Amino acid sequence: MFSVIVPVYRNEATLGALLDRLDSMYEKLDQSLEVVFVVDGSPDRSYTILDEALPKRRFRAHLVLLSRNFGSFAAIRMGLAAAKGPYFAVMAADLQEPEELIVDFLRSLQNEPVDIVLGIRSSREDPLLSKWMAGAFWHVYRRLIQQSMPPGGVDVFGCNQQVRDALVQLNEANSTLVGLLVWVGYRRKLVSYPRLPRLEGKSAWGARRKLRYMLDSAYAFSDMPIMFLTVVGLAGVCLSCLCGLMVSIVWFAGFITVKGYTPLILTILFSTSLLLLGMGIIGGYVWRAFENTKQRPLFLPMLHKTYGKEDPP
Repeated sequence: MFSVIVPVYRNEATLGALLDRLDSMYEKLDQSLEVVFVVDGSPDRSYTILDEALPKRRFRAHLVLLSRNFGSFAAIRMGLAAAKGPYFAVMAADLQEPEELIVDFLRSLQNEPVDIVLGIRSSREDPLLSKWMAGAFWHVYRRLIQQSMPPGGVDVFGCNQQVRDALVQLNEANSTLVGLLVWVGYRRKLVSYPRLPRLEGKSAWGARRKLRYMLDSAYAFSDMPIMFLTVVGLAGVCLSCLCGLMVSIVWFAGFITVKGYTPLILTILFSTSLLLLGMGIIGGYVWRAFENTKQRPLFLPMLHKTYGKEDPP
């Protein structure tokens, strides 16, 4: 059985064409397909349309309505938990991924020694400014947060039962599903594809959501902000000591005549830098406590084989 998870939010205009594509995928996958639709608190008629249309379709379907809008990552998690598998793929409801890509995901998981298949955009039908900003975003992300993230990020993916169980087990708030997908490791395959132009509506991923995504990723997968604060504080202490030596020499030489200037400058430079260094050190302890509260497993075994005969009793 192949499972496809489709998060739905403000997609009522594309649902008819989406269901037709899924019918086509049902045939290509030898009539072994289930689809889990997760309506993420959508304010339009998406749930009603699916509720009326799904009984008329040939593929097996689940329809889940969330109580409010929790975000696409939470909706995908819900779909993964509800799907039967053992092979899973995530598909957007805006029709920007070709159906052949999802079929390729599932076939690769079934027939090749891979655990995760990641869809990588080979081209973008976006305005030049949006394309440049997306490229800059993912460059910074890969440089500072997760170096193993594919260039251009990940929009759609497929995985096997083992990876699905690991992702569902990592029940973290204020994190990113794509970041966790890269964090778990396993055997990966990258599949490039041309992203199709959006037929209806516009992307909900504006500048505000991208900034929130970057901050969640930084706090969940990197100690970079704390290390930056520590390095700046340590550099400031060294610099203030050097400046203090220079100011003291100038004061002894008689070039500073304003009373109280020298101790005031030295106190401000040194105390501010010391505070930054102290915050960085304390932040290191807070970061480690924060990591423990996530309760991520210390390891995720991928293969376990036993060779040879058992010892006699």
